[in-house]
Amino acid sequence: MYLHEFQAKELLARFAVPVPKGRIADSATDAERIARRLGFDRFAVKAQVHATDRAKAGGIRFAASPSGVGHTVHLLLDTPFTKPGGPAHAERVRWVLIEEAVEARQMLYAAIFLDRSSGMFTALASAAGGEAIQRRFSTDPALLSRMPLQVADGKATGDFAGLVARIGLSGRVAERASDLFARLGQLVIALDATQVEINPLAITWDDELIALDAKITIDAHALFRHPGLAALSAAVDVEEGDPVVLGANRHHINYQRMDGDVGVVVNGAGLALATLDMIADSGGKAANFMDVRTTASSLDVAYGLELILANRAVRSILVNVHGGGMQPCDTIAEGVGIAVRRAASAPPLVIRMAGNNSAYARTVLANHGVTYTAADNMTEAARLAVQAAYSNS
Repeated sequence: MYLHEFQAKELLARFAVPVPKGRIADSATDAERIARRLGFDRFAVKAQVHATDRAKAGGIRFAASPSGVGHTVHLLLDTPFTKPGGPAHAERVRWVLIEEAVEARQMLYAAIFLDRSSGMFTALASAAGGEAIQRRFSTDPALLSRMPLQVADGKATGDFAGLVARIGLSGRVAERASDLFARLGQLVIALDATQVEINPLAITWDDELIALDAKITIDAHALFRHPGLAALSAAVDVEEGDPVVLGANRHHINYQRMDGDVGVVVNGAGLALATLDMIADSGGKAANFMDVRTTASSLDVAYGLELILANRAVRSILVNVHGGGMQPCDTIAEGVGIAVRRAASAPPLVIRMAGNNSAYARTVLANHGVTYTAADNMTEAARLAVQAAYSNS
């Protein structure tokens, strides 16, 4: 679950991480009223969207008066911003965060994330925070210091003092930065977060640290432990959610449409991401991301495949499944069979199944009369799916 900036800052404040004072607004009138109540000399007005390069795209602006805030919010509301995935995935502004504009003498970068490859939390720090951070890190990796963390006593811990020293901090600022990382280490464990990122983390002229922007990602599978966060997610979904994504979520499927032509059905987020990479390596583009959760039934799987079949851009479909104890391969196969029998027509199917009940799953597919190309491994499956998409064009 990806939180908006205002939600992330609310959670940071619960863990005593300093954030600017501010309020959220959904209309120009409310924004001006809020600005008058806040009474700052200068305001930051920030569109609440999950957009790429939000600041560069004009999603962060400044105003010197309440009336200026109202005018700026009027310009921002309902403006489309491009989300990761390309121009087809525009998100319109429904909320705007109005907060005190903070003057920084230096901008840092601070983050803790769950490294999927190692299964460990890792802390990241840089003295070069701000815009276009990912591009700068990719061209100059030396800008970023990283440190693996250990989980103990309900928090992710490590030598935070050493980490901040490596990026050139000293004295009171270093002490505060080390303490901030310790609080982030508490947050990721307490909230089942897979990522918390502060960029920029401002050093003010009086050596205070303030999180000017923040991103937090919560493990959606752990929301049952956090009813407050689950309610927050539901409230946001009602206001802004993509009905297709929300429908998939109700069927225990994580789904996101993309702008390619190879449909993808996969169980497991890690396997899904690897599948997308292999499709790209084979010269194709995925039409969607799909992670079928272990709680999904065969009817849920059928629903997910029907989402893909409804996408006219899809020219082939790759089903890449590894059966486990909670979700054997035949559950996926049954769902595929149901969806194919319901459909008037379907693009070429490439299916790779391994693990629990994979042999029986092939029998299930045969019983449903599903026509498909079988693949023995992931590399072959991706190649065949891309080949089918282009031969079907």
